[in-house]
Amino acid sequence: MCGIVGIVGKQPVNQALYDGLTMLQHRGQDAAGIMTVDEHCTLRLRKANGLVRDVFHTRHMHRLSGNVGIGHVRYPTAGSSSSAEAQPFYVNSPFGIAMAHNGNLTNAADVQEHLFQTARRHINTTSDSEILLNIFANELDKNESLTLSEEDVFRTMTAVHRQVRGSYAVVAMILGHGMVAFRDPWGIRPLALGKRDTEDGEEYIVASESVAIDGTGFKYMRDVEPGEAIYITNDGKLYSRQCADKPIHCPCIFEYVYFARPDSFIDGISVYASRVNMGRKLGEKIKRDYGELDIDVVIPIPETSCDIALEIASVLDLPYRQGFVKNRYIGRTFIMPGQTQRRKSVRRKLNAISAEFRGKNVLLVDDSIVRGTTSEQIIEMAREAGAKKVYFASAAPEIRFPNVYGIDMPSANELIGHGREATEIRDIIKADGLIYQDLDDLIEAVGAENRSIKRFDTSVFSGEYVTGDVSQEYLDRLHAARNDVARSDRDGSEDANLELHNDND
Repeated sequence: MCGIVGIVGKQPVNQALYDGLTMLQHRGQDAAGIMTVDEHCTLRLRKANGLVRDVFHTRHMHRLSGNVGIGHVRYPTAGSSSSAEAQPFYVNSPFGIAMAHNGNLTNAADVQEHLFQTARRHINTTSDSEILLNIFANELDKNESLTLSEEDVFRTMTAVHRQVRGSYAVVAMILGHGMVAFRDPWGIRPLALGKRDTEDGEEYIVASESVAIDGTGFKYMRDVEPGEAIYITNDGKLYSRQCADKPIHCPCIFEYVYFARPDSFIDGISVYASRVNMGRKLGEKIKRDYGELDIDVVIPIPETSCDIALEIASVLDLPYRQGFVKNRYIGRTFIMPGQTQRRKSVRRKLNAISAEFRGKNVLLVDDSIVRGTTSEQIIEMAREAGAKKVYFASAAPEIRFPNVYGIDMPSANELIGHGREATEIRDIIKADGLIYQDLDDLIEAVGAENRSIKRFDTSVFSGEYVTGDVSQEYLDRLHAARNDVARSDRDGSEDANLELHNDND
């Protein structure tokens, strides 16, 4: 999972890019990068592992001059977590192209082989983002002119869509020409467009979530459509066109469950409103099917589940209390590499308020249960704080299948819901009761906010992958590359980055 932002402005964009990335920090805490084009048509780059605030210092910001730029924050998924794979990526031909990508290509291996056989392009990293960049560059290179029109860009994008499969929301800079933003034909990963008027003319921004648009002083215009390409020239002219043959809108439902900020709108859906709906649906299920549970209080596991838990408490007519204090300086635990690290992190991230647990039967509410590590640890903390009984409710159904579209739920055997019934999961996490949201209720909770969306990607729950090209062989290869042991071995050595370097660090 990643966050991307791109700006074509009339004034320096370095600060706005930085601000946009801080607002997208929840989408990637492993690495960050910004690339701009200065007045001499020279690329300026700073990227490294770490949080946005740690990667960029004053000296870096001074060097990131220019009115056009792109930014990226990352969690590693299909690639490694080496700093060599921090984005943006760059190729020098044609024109010079820089790209930032959120998502994951499901046919990356086949496309990489095709690239080498037909275009003799070498891919230096394990990142599918570098593959996508080279596909785009190879198709753009088929334009024989030294100039570039919007027709050339859209022809390129049509060819790209026909070659790659999977999820991708992308911002790319073409030196001397402008910025291109595009989204996969299924609209799995989000991408929004914004604009602001200045004395010098119109400025444009594209970002993974609307909150990055609002927070940088731009006005949200609309979401980029599935399969659509947006081309913004350096002088501020915007062109757009549908470039996919058969686009089908299937946004990832997990964006609304967990990843996106509640103050964002994605594909016309308020993330906050969808989570309130999830809470109402789950509360109604508990009231209907689990009325025998002697619950005294409803307590959320901060913070994505707070709105959900409040609505559950309202439906059940029970007290709502904050029973845990969250340390905001600890990263999202289910993405951390290795069960041992995740276990230690949970204790550092949350601390129980014993007065809210002592002598009570509590209903703990979380957005989802992925590996079960966090849930088990939190239930143990609740008991240590004095709870008599601990019931657990998940706003999402059982996560049984790997996510192949850019969220690092990597290996099926690392998912506690894979091959297990709810009663087995309950016993593993040591809860007195476990209630999952029904998938139909989750779809209705999110879809109620935008009836024009007829289908969501629910593959982690259902095993139905919308791109239609995910086989067991592919899942086995993904497991071999992504499981904790493989990643630990791979990331043990430091990789050198052979592309564009940071200037003097």
